[in-house]
Amino acid sequence: MRGAVAVRCGVVGYTCGQRYMVALAAGRHNPAIRTFHTRLRAGGKAPAMALVACMRKLLIILNGALPR
Repeated sequence: MRGAVAVRCGVVGYTCGQRYMVALAAGRHNPAIRTFHTRLRAGGKAPAMALVACMRKLLIILNGALPR
């Protein structure tokens, strides 16, 4: 297979790049994610690592909001 392949990251309908952009926007506008990201950065985490942690946190929040 040649060329770029869209890799699924475990969430139906979202690729890794889309999830990155959602976490980036949530870090600016969602108070819970913003404080989490700020706390991680103040603790010495790298910017990319803090953003990945925000992605995971956002998925946990969204999974809790979904009806069973």
